[in-house]
Amino acid sequence: MTFIINTVKNETVNKTIRFPLDLITKIESQIIGKNISFSKFVIQACEYALENIKENTKK
Repeated sequence: MTFIINTVKNETVNKTIRFPLDLITKIESQIIGKNISFSKFVIQACEYALENIKENTKK
């Protein structure tokens, strides 16, 4: 499954998490010019990870 950036907005709730600085830098470099916020990218990355965990545990 390929990770595709989605720009659709959904209902949200605020949570505070801490990221390593190098991870923030890598994420920010990937979203430049893609009309997506840092938060939306992280949400999509988490959804992608969760979908793949489910797929891997079904096997």
